[in-house]
Amino acid sequence: MSAQRSIGFIGTGIMGLHMARRLAEAGHRVTAWNRTKSKAVPLKESGAKIADSVVEAAKGADIAIVMVSDGPASDEVILGESGILEHMEDGSALLVMSSIPMETAAAQGEAALARGIRYLDAPVSGGEPGARDGKLTIMAGGDAGAFEELRPLFKVLGRSTHVGPAGTGSLAKLANQVIVGNTIQTVAEALLLAQSGGADPAAVIEALKGGFADSPILQNHGKRMIDGNFEPGGRCHIQLKDTRTAEELGSSFGVVMPMTGQAHETFANLVENGQGNLDHNAAYLDLRRRCGKD
Repeated sequence: MSAQRSIGFIGTGIMGLHMARRLAEAGHRVTAWNRTKSKAVPLKESGAKIADSVVEAAKGADIAIVMVSDGPASDEVILGESGILEHMEDGSALLVMSSIPMETAAAQGEAALARGIRYLDAPVSGGEPGARDGKLTIMAGGDAGAFEELRPLFKVLGRSTHVGPAGTGSLAKLANQVIVGNTIQTVAEALLLAQSGGADPAAVIEALKGGFADSPILQNHGKRMIDGNFEPGGRCHIQLKDTRTAEELGSSFGVVMPMTGQAHETFANLVENGQGNLDHNAAYLDLRRRCGKD
């Protein structure tokens, strides 16, 4: 593969659009596909081509990047009747950056290996701002040689780490989602406690800056909670999906996850109340509702 890669980018949603744009603006030859074609069209301004089919996007590409909603959606575009795997070149790389179950990634890796395709499951963290600014955290499992070769490409998108064989990138992302979901829940509780006792929650956030309780979630999501800003970056229904997946996997390992169970209840409540498309910082809204404060 040359320094400038031909990339088939599949899935240009909230984060995928920014990721594909950054790759195109870095000089890579990007052909993008999205199920709703209009969502990919803005990439033309960055020099990308827009494909009419998923196979058209990936056929002949050095790298196919899949950034769709979940495991079934990624299986459909990779392994389905009209999937890309059968149309990729020997020796090319399949890079699945969606958040998918560990077992799904491992099975995709085996299918890719059988076809002579190098596979990485490399989900990301950082939300829309991270995708826009090239500051994503990328957790990659799979072909170690492919990972080393793709480091320059990953650098365009953020900071990358190889964590093990196929499936472990998804496992690392689940660990990330457990921490994020549980911490959002904790920040919501702390701020509502402070506010209910008469403290200014914005001042509390400032007071905690730099201490052991500080975190990007406190500073960013905490501020958005008290400002009433629940515009989606990471959506509640996606957080619920990841939380459920983590619990199921933990159960298979014999790992008890009581805090994650509480977060599951919170995000399930939000989805059931029609708030599944709000940002996951809407845990604050569910807590207020449960406390009778709304």
